[in-house]
Amino acid sequence: MEQNTVSGHDKAVSGMFGRIARFYDLLNHVLSLGIDCYWRRKLARAAVPGPAHLFLDLAAGTMDVCFALRKAHHDCHVLAMDFCLPMLEHGRQKLKKRLEHRILPVNADGKHIPLPDSSVDSVTIAFGIRNIVPRDEALAEMYRVLVPGGRVCILEFGSGKERIFGGLYNWYLNSILPRIGRLISHDDGAYSYLARTICEFPSAWELAREMEKAGFARVSYEKLTGGIVCLHVGEKKA
Repeated sequence: MEQNTVSGHDKAVSGMFGRIARFYDLLNHVLSLGIDCYWRRKLARAAVPGPAHLFLDLAAGTMDVCFALRKAHHDCHVLAMDFCLPMLEHGRQKLKKRLEHRILPVNADGKHIPLPDSSVDSVTIAFGIRNIVPRDEALAEMYRVLVPGGRVCILEFGSGKERIFGGLYNWYLNSILPRIGRLISHDDGAYSYLARTICEFPSAWELAREMEKAGFARVSYEKLTGGIVCLHVGEKKA
């Protein structure tokens, strides 16, 4: 990725995730009460193998989605792509411990995927599309690298604009989550950023329309855990 392609927003987000990389897995489990494992399994099962025998996981971070993909699809190879190198380095340590050889870390930007057209069967991204600006560039790249008939699977938090569990979740998101994140990671901004971007994120219906505008067909979404997260699926036209 060339330096002149990196925006100020991208640098700030990459730096923030780099600072919390060693706490990231723990915080995911603590803040979600362990439900994040179930969400990732749902995402992995939504991906479909095809002629390329290759999956691409964007914003792969510490590679938990990649491991879920390998468990759900034993014969697949997975490209774990993220522009935050410290997150990938943390994931590499997990690869060594698990003796996993079919997951390949790639340090790259989801808006400029270094792959040829029609080269992967499915693209997955978990809790990452919210951090990519502008989003339409990433959606266009996902569409480009998919084989005809290939599938994109997007797991993301539901919009904080919607009241979930009678507003209890919204209170947790804005008041409790940033405090726990700050206590464990010792980073004042990271989990306040998380809460803010969830509140600003489009509704499930709006994201589905963005996917259709990018060219995806048969777009659908499923709200999980009362709408705390949503799983969007779309297909590249055959």
